[in-house]
Amino acid sequence: MTIRVLLADDQALLRATFRILIDSCDDMEVVAEAADGAEAVGLTREHRPDVVLMDIRMPGTDGLAATAAVCADPDLSATRVLILTTFEIDEYVAAALRSGASGFLGKDVTADALLDGIRTVASGESLLSPLATRALITRFLTSPAEGARLAAPDDLSVLTAREREVMAWVAEGHSNDEIAEKLFVSPLTVRTHVHRAMTKLGARDRAQLVVIAYQTGLVQAPPLPPGSHL
Repeated sequence: MTIRVLLADDQALLRATFRILIDSCDDMEVVAEAADGAEAVGLTREHRPDVVLMDIRMPGTDGLAATAAVCADPDLSATRVLILTTFEIDEYVAAALRSGASGFLGKDVTADALLDGIRTVASGESLLSPLATRALITRFLTSPAEGARLAAPDDLSVLTAREREVMAWVAEGHSNDEIAEKLFVSPLTVRTHVHRAMTKLGARDRAQLVVIAYQTGLVQAPPLPPGSHL
């Protein structure tokens, strides 16, 4: 299957570069380009891409508002948003993840990492580097602003013990294959537990499940390394 990608960035040269790169791959294609958030939302509704490559800082309607609109639209539940940002770790990325973005990449990303990132989120996985995730959780996600909390600790009561266990491993950055090896079960079984946890907690994807795990206290954010400036 071909992964259909929508590019949203106010820099025409960057969009052109990404289009050439993506269209050079046999397994993906660019279906539309947007220069601002409002256009991105409209074109996403029109083309229903698998992945929206979304810049945060755009004139008019920014990528944050656009991400929230796309992720809140039930008709676009199959579309994943991958954030592109000059500043890899900031409150805007945290807000985008809370809104339903599946992950983020810095604009200085290599070509291979960009293509792998698109494939990762298109497959339903999240794209969150361990260090960046830890920084985001420590600074912005554990104690969210009023109305930004995705779930309360009591909400975890709907999960089985195994679902909570799998969710904790997910929050610590482990893949389905790694979790399966630790629990002596199949990757398909792990995927089933992850999907059930997401459904019960109303998480749009794996990235939101990670946020919920930390916000509810299921797992604790470890301290940042000494001397980290994030």
